[in-house]
Amino acid sequence: MDKKITRRTALQLGLGAAAGSVAGAAIPGPGPSHCVTPAQTEGPFYPKHDQPDKDADLTMVDGQTGAAKGEAIIVSGAVIDESMKPVAGALVDVWQANTHGKYHHEDDPNTAPTDPQFQGWAQLRTDDDGTFSFKTIIPGAYPVSDEWWRPPHIHFKVAKRGYHELTTQMYFAGNDLNEKDSILNELTDAEKSRVVVGFTPSDEHDGANAGHFYIMIRKVIA
Repeated sequence: MDKKITRRTALQLGLGAAAGSVAGAAIPGPGPSHCVTPAQTEGPFYPKHDQPDKDADLTMVDGQTGAAKGEAIIVSGAVIDESMKPVAGALVDVWQANTHGKYHHEDDPNTAPTDPQFQGWAQLRTDDDGTFSFKTIIPGAYPVSDEWWRPPHIHFKVAKRGYHELTTQMYFAGNDLNEKDSILNELTDAEKSRVVVGFTPSDEHDGANAGHFYIMIRKVIA
């Protein structure tokens, strides 16, 4: 299946002039390696223990009544390689804090409330066209120190045999804390544009805010 990413998606990835060469034809050579999604720290709160419910709806937990607190959103996107081709069957780990800024993790020192209705972690597989989608809530900010609060963000880890594993974070456009975040500000402006996502109301999802996060990973060269 020789699928290619569309011009619109290429522009969303920040490929600029390169987008004209991807509509219907692969980019020659190794591809736009400068557009690979930048890596970011995994952080200390990747889940230590398995949980039975890791599906694509983080706002509901099997065995619990009610929904997670916070604003529900839809995150969709695609995993692609440097030739702009979709990566099917990639494992996408997603984890984040709840609406109060608290992780479902025993080592989180934050004294903010927990939310037993929030799943906190999902494991997804990309479809044949490299796409994924999940429902969650906007995570809360949380303090790292007296001077530094981390902005709302969602952690992603993408893995598939034959590709370099990538761990990164997705941020929310327009949040004031983005400008002050030490981790986000390690990136160049071009790199930031590939991990900061805007959300707008979606008729497809009953008016819920939806955003698109495209992740480019590198093939392992034998």
